[in-house]
Amino acid sequence: MKKLGLATALLLAMTGAQAYQFEVQGQSEFIDNTANHNDFTGAVQGTYYFNNVDTTKGPLAEAAFLNQASNVSLAYNYGENKEAGDRTVNHTYGAKAEAYIPTKLVPAYASASYSHTITDSKTGGKDDNGDRYALEVGAVLAPNFLVAVGYTSVADQTSFDAFNILSNGVAKAAIESRTIAEDQDAITARTKYVGAIDGTNMSIGFDAGLVYGEDSAYNLGTTLYLNNKLSIGVSYMESSYDFTPNTAWGANVNYFITPAVAVGASYVNANANANANANANANANANANANAEGSDLDTQTVGVNAKFRF
Repeated sequence: MKKLGLATALLLAMTGAQAYQFEVQGQSEFIDNTANHNDFTGAVQGTYYFNNVDTTKGPLAEAAFLNQASNVSLAYNYGENKEAGDRTVNHTYGAKAEAYIPTKLVPAYASASYSHTITDSKTGGKDDNGDRYALEVGAVLAPNFLVAVGYTSVADQTSFDAFNILSNGVAKAAIESRTIAEDQDAITARTKYVGAIDGTNMSIGFDAGLVYGEDSAYNLGTTLYLNNKLSIGVSYMESSYDFTPNTAWGANVNYFITPAVAVGASYVNANANANANANANANANANANANAEGSDLDTQTVGVNAKFRF
């Protein structure tokens, strides 16, 4: 009987579940640039929602956001990197909690996260460990419209945001890390909106973000949900960080095979600003004034991902 009950629960999760409380997602990106030809990353995240998440309110991809679902998450990312003749392996671990709190005016929002990056040199270079802490507070000012501001503290070593890697890809996470820089505090701000398009079965989503650290960066994104299962999105990010890459544009597509199972693909092209004053390749002269476009670290990534909810 126990085996039959387990099989029945699994079948419901795979075919037509209308609510879920756990989500597991995995992602891998292939990196193509001169320094990191055909390297790759792998990432996994598990999320537990304190209450069942209803999948009938709009696009399946945004079910948790539409439900204002408080949650806790754990994440891990593995990546390889070659730069300045040194080959390193990066391990990034993260923990995060998000809460939506009803008030008499509007729902309040708060989040806290911690990420730890271990940099392991495979060619005799310097090993490193880096921490970052982040806090956000905000409010859902209108239906499905979130505004939040935050504070991020990065210790005196390079550290990546484990959840940013999963959400936006390793190239954009690297630009964000370099924008904040080491041993720095940063102020962040972001907005997110998802809404139905009147007269259709489609929805539209917008998001925007700012980071003020050692340098500053902004990102913009929009997603068109052709129906509740299928979505396509585009995004752009730019940083005042003066090396390469410091701009990135991307595209993605995601499809829910069932309400519980989704697959997706992404592409990011990250390049230097043509007016950058130096080439980030450490083998080059640090004072070079050559155009940074086409440098070793101009990067393209292709990613695949999958989600499972139960």
